[in-house]
Amino acid sequence: MRVIAELPHPACKITIFSMNQKYIVKFEQGTFEQSYKLAELDLSGGGVNDVFEILDEEFIQTVIERFKLMRSDFSAAYSRHQY
Repeated sequence: MRVIAELPHPACKITIFSMNQKYIVKFEQGTFEQSYKLAELDLSGGGVNDVFEILDEEFIQTVIERFKLMRSDFSAAYSRHQY
């Protein structure tokens, strides 16, 4: 797996990897991460530029909201198991 690009964003780290004819887009925020896999064959042929187009600000905002939900879910689970 090799890093193709890193996209700057103030709310999370975005890294695009290439591996086995797939692009893997990884979002990281603190200890949480989300990954999305795209087959190169599913894209229109523009390579990583097609991935950049998919990663518009609307999509990134949904990812950030999902991080908030992940954090809330984990905090609740952690709290249930504190003695």
